[in-house]
Amino acid sequence: MPTVLRSGPFRFFFYAGDGNEPPHIHVARDKAVAKFWLDPVMLVTSEDFTRVDLSRLTKLVTEHRKTLLEAWNDYFHT
Repeated sequence: MPTVLRSGPFRFFFYAGDGNEPPHIHVARDKAVAKFWLDPVMLVTSEDFTRVDLSRLTKLVTEHRKTLLEAWNDYFHT
């Protein structure tokens, strides 16, 4: 479960078995988790994040999209 980025309390990561899906990133803080597609950036699922957190996360994923996609492509050799 490679961690790609940390921003404040948020950890951005993907699972080793995620390579069968389109590029995406998981985000966790405490017990809250979310999943975002990276191309285009779009929230897929969320559990226990507030709307304020999700808005902040959407901005963070959008700002770091290039880095997140590069990490995805490097890890999954796409």
